[in-house]
Amino acid sequence: MSGLCREIITLQLGHYSNFVGTHWWNLQDASLCYDLDMPPGELQSDVMFREGVTLGGQVTYTPRLIAMDLKGSLLTLRQEGILYKSENDASASSWEGEVISHKHTPPTKNSFLQDLDKLDNGEILSEVNLHSSQQAKHSETVNSSIEQSKKTYSLEGSVKVWSDFLRLHLHPRTISVIHQYNHDGESGRLEAFGQGEGLCKGPLLDELEDKLHFFTEECDYLQGFQVLCDLSDGFSGLGTKVTELLQDSYGGRGILTWGLSPVSHPKSTPMREHCHLMNFALGMLHLANHSSFFCPLTLRGGLGPRPTPVPEFTYLSYDPTLWYHSSALLALALDTMTVPYRLRQHSTPMWQMADALAVCGRKVVSAYGAIPLPVVHGTYLSDALDAFTDGLPWKPLSACPEQHNGICYGQSVTLRGLEKQCLVRPHVPASQPSSVLDYLSNEEDILASCIQSHYPASPMAVQCVSSASKLTPPFPQIISKSVNPQGLLWNVQTISAPAPPVMGIPVLTSLQSTPTLGTWLSQLQTTASRLDLRRIAPSFLAHGPELSDIQEALEQLRVLAQNYCSDNSSKFRLSSEDDDNDD
Repeated sequence: MSGLCREIITLQLGHYSNFVGTHWWNLQDASLCYDLDMPPGELQSDVMFREGVTLGGQVTYTPRLIAMDLKGSLLTLRQEGILYKSENDASASSWEGEVISHKHTPPTKNSFLQDLDKLDNGEILSEVNLHSSQQAKHSETVNSSIEQSKKTYSLEGSVKVWSDFLRLHLHPRTISVIHQYNHDGESGRLEAFGQGEGLCKGPLLDELEDKLHFFTEECDYLQGFQVLCDLSDGFSGLGTKVTELLQDSYGGRGILTWGLSPVSHPKSTPMREHCHLMNFALGMLHLANHSSFFCPLTLRGGLGPRPTPVPEFTYLSYDPTLWYHSSALLALALDTMTVPYRLRQHSTPMWQMADALAVCGRKVVSAYGAIPLPVVHGTYLSDALDAFTDGLPWKPLSACPEQHNGICYGQSVTLRGLEKQCLVRPHVPASQPSSVLDYLSNEEDILASCIQSHYPASPMAVQCVSSASKLTPPFPQIISKSVNPQGLLWNVQTISAPAPPVMGIPVLTSLQSTPTLGTWLSQLQTTASRLDLRRIAPSFLAHGPELSDIQEALEQLRVLAQNYCSDNSSKFRLSSEDDDNDD
């Protein structure tokens, strides 16, 4: 599966980022095809994956990934993995002295992980396949075995950490465990920005640089780095230092940073919520400064301490407070938004995509998604778009509401998962098209025309690919029964039970730079500036930065917000104006 391509190295910093990343890598893994007789797909998997060989001669295909998390976050997953187990065992030093054994009961694996172990041992998952034993016996991949078994899993009650639903093997150099802080418990938590900043030194920094050198040195045409970073805890500070290191060491490469935040945190308190808010503000500013662009990804309705409504997706039945569910939605969106720089043909390099969006220093962009894009079976893309008369079909994925004032500095729109026969309505001679969109001859023009009716003269890049993200186990079963296996809406009212599993859905996403972000950043800056950390969260200041440094950073955030101001945007308010009103 090797070939000339522009490689990308992914970094996942924090537990929720690893939740999203695990779903995202599972989606990549489910789409891999090892059959050399099949035509190559639209996406180039070598961009994200690397091929290797163990000392035993086994060929491996693993993510080009560095994942950081805290002590106690792996549970059943071995930090070094199992692909190179024989090499590690062979290099172990011998000991001839007395040995004292301490028994420890390992965590119990859920049903999905138990089935993965069976597949690794060459077992068959389903009795149904015994009737086609010839095919099952010669099954060569986990993908084909899972598809043949047709098993479903309900893991909502058993997923505690991201490794509980990881379906692929990782390289031994992928995982870094930060032992100074605990994943669980009330003490030893990585909660403040300054704690994270202080981590990127000494042994941890050496380990990170060693891993970066390992992955970069084997790349022929490294286009850049994709960083997933927790935004609400101390990982925002660690991410700041990591992206600064990338910027200093790999200048000219793209650095696309996605700031992740769950809807809610377990055992949260008002003080912790205030710390989360300050981490949002400081992390957003510094991560944007050190990245080609920065995009927050969350299903929260807002970044303030008060709960706000989450986006409603008509054809999804999910629990937004369940990390296993919310991270799956964000991974689906990420799998679509990253299509342009993963294409096999006519790809857009990361730096070019960032330059088109982050114009004039506006490095913060917002994300929106239609998950799924509702297309009725037997109809076309134009019908689906015309159905949304009051606006565009997507919902906020960055806690930043979309204001349809017609102004957009740059936009990247991607549609994935709608088959060719559903894109363009065939022209019937001597007939009048039912929609003005039907006068257009390709799907990119149809999509662009619809969006430009809301954003006239907006710079825009539109990309459409027909291959969908494959929703195979352990992706949660959150798709409505109104959706058929191909991801289209049934065109009949009565649906037989049980409904067949949905194999993929059409997803429409948009990355935008608009004046709305100025309002949103200004509100974040104003709310963070009003926090008296010495009174409500003194522990936040115990590890740095100094209060004066925080105030300077918030002033820089105010300036960044002002950079999004448009003379035609009457709704934009600077935080300085809010402060004057308070006086």
